[in-house]
Amino acid sequence: MSQNLEIEFKNMLTKAEYERILHEFHIGQDDIFTQENLYFDSPDFALKKAKSALRIRKKGTDYVMTLKTPLEIGLLETNQILTTEEVDAAINHNCLPEGEIKQVIEASNIPFANIIYFGSLTTKRTELPYEDGLLVLDHSIYLHQEDYELEYEVENYQEGKRNFQNLLKRFMIPERQTENKVGRFYNQKYKQNKKM
Repeated sequence: MSQNLEIEFKNMLTKAEYERILHEFHIGQDDIFTQENLYFDSPDFALKKAKSALRIRKKGTDYVMTLKTPLEIGLLETNQILTTEEVDAAINHNCLPEGEIKQVIEASNIPFANIIYFGSLTTKRTELPYEDGLLVLDHSIYLHQEDYELEYEVENYQEGKRNFQNLLKRFMIPERQTENKVGRFYNQKYKQNKKM
């Protein structure tokens, strides 16, 4: 298990804004890679209600299960490496593996056995260093939805906020209230569940 602090700023983009930033930073198709997030929660969205999120993502040849929980500034990410067999059991049999993440979730009074697979979100991503941080451009596709997002990952909140706001001004992009990917995914899933 590993843990790290995540401080990032986010802003939704229009397709035109996204393409303008790609062009300005000379980002070509060869600089864009695809990753898939597999999301999990209880049928009553217990993790979402606790402002937490659970996902599995393939990183290189490994699968990493990540639990994000809120802190006063940023999020605490708890990571656990999984085998292909554990991922298969999680997706196809709603059987998540034992370990530190289970302990953290159950310490929040959420029964681990209630956690089920909700679906996947595919992101076409590019990352580049920018002003002592990491600039991330994402084009995400999930549950018949598509969106574009700018993220800026930093270690210093105040400095990062200033750099991010300056970047938005440079491209004349308005600051938009932006929910994280799992939040957008869950909102779409919730809408679909209500229609059933």
